[in-house]
Amino acid sequence: MALCVLLLALLVACGGNPASGVATPTASSISLSTPTTGVTATVPTATGGGTDWTTYHRDNTRSGYIAGVPDPTRLVSLWTTHLDGAVYAEPLVVHGRVIVATEGDSLYALDLNKGGVIWHTNVGTPVPLATLPCGNIDPLGITGTPVYDPATNLIFAVAEVSGPRHLLVGVDADSGALKFSRSIDPPGADPRVHQQRAALALANGRIYVAYGGLYGDCGDYRGRVVAVPTTNPQAPMLTFTVPTPREGGIWAPAGPAVDDAGDLYVSVGNGAVTSGAWDHSDSVLRLSPTLQLEDGFAPTQWASDNAADLDLSSLGPVLLPNGLLFIAGKSGIAYLLRASALGGVGGQLQEQQLCDAYGGAARVDNVIYIPCSLGVLQVTIASGPRLIRGWQAPANINGSPIVGGNTVYVVDRTGALYALNRQTGAVRARLAIEPTSRFATPTLVGRTLLIGTMSGVVAAEIA
Repeated sequence: MALCVLLLALLVACGGNPASGVATPTASSISLSTPTTGVTATVPTATGGGTDWTTYHRDNTRSGYIAGVPDPTRLVSLWTTHLDGAVYAEPLVVHGRVIVATEGDSLYALDLNKGGVIWHTNVGTPVPLATLPCGNIDPLGITGTPVYDPATNLIFAVAEVSGPRHLLVGVDADSGALKFSRSIDPPGADPRVHQQRAALALANGRIYVAYGGLYGDCGDYRGRVVAVPTTNPQAPMLTFTVPTPREGGIWAPAGPAVDDAGDLYVSVGNGAVTSGAWDHSDSVLRLSPTLQLEDGFAPTQWASDNAADLDLSSLGPVLLPNGLLFIAGKSGIAYLLRASALGGVGGQLQEQQLCDAYGGAARVDNVIYIPCSLGVLQVTIASGPRLIRGWQAPANINGSPIVGGNTVYVVDRTGALYALNRQTGAVRARLAIEPTSRFATPTLVGRTLLIGTMSGVVAAEIA
């Protein structure tokens, strides 16, 4: 055993390849049945300083914004690390290490400065697409962005493993040791047709996990949110199910947004009902900390939206100052709501034709940067309240943005990272990177940007 640990430590030390800039991942893994201490290393210093990034878009409102970051004149490639699968989840930064989840059902900690593997924990065997009734990720492993809990020092993630089934795992952030795992499939749900794409949320001493369906909407699935306490994750789950006969997935990659009171806001997809009483699909719903349905909103045309697959679930809800909430979806119509009184069917404060949006938006005060399919769009919430359309990026620059200082960072998934002037949309800098998934979104710590790709992670520096 001591010899194995020594060999693993040597692999970590030699993980980077200075000539190619590509780090080779270690082969270490941790058994589900027997949690084992992982390989540890000295925590590296973050490039340019800065704080950690422990959840999707950095905070529970999913703002994706850090003030005081210098604006770039250029972007410089730092390193590229290839891992055991595609990275759909947003990379996190915990204790100065990059935490990455892959479709290979692995969690990694990487050196922020060089990309070398510090520890690697595999939690199961991912599910081949050929064994599923539909979908578009092959294989299917960890898709939703994990979350870090400082109280327990655990990184929580949901992995789809062979069976299939969904496992909630807790991994020690420092060592990679697997501290626990449990089934997190909601009662009565068919794991084959439920996909966990939404980012996990940490609030109220609980981990919240949302479910939608596979690409193609096959099978008997319904949108659900489940929750377990962080201090006793083996406790019985709290569960909310969208009250529709079928579909109504909660799948936006941003996951639930959480307000100061601990209430959750989720966007819900098209449901099976296309006439009669509203089934709470094509909606924004507010859930209590214990997952009781408190309130909801749906467009007046929710039934026809359902019939045409033009629902609101493609974008995560955006919480705004002054108690407002913004949502847009596949129909191209954006809605401004009052978070404390969502208004039911047709209860919006304002609506405007803006764009069809997919992924997670970024927000700075009352200005939103929306991942429109035809290019990131700036929208200002003015008094009234009113939606005021601003600049729009070219159609290829349509990933889920974040903001650092006065710069918007966004990915063109065919292989480029852009830095855009926050006020004008003008391109400050561009860097070629490896191809990414449709919903890839950068992470920013200090002067370092991190992006998950279809084969691992790339890092760039603001210069």
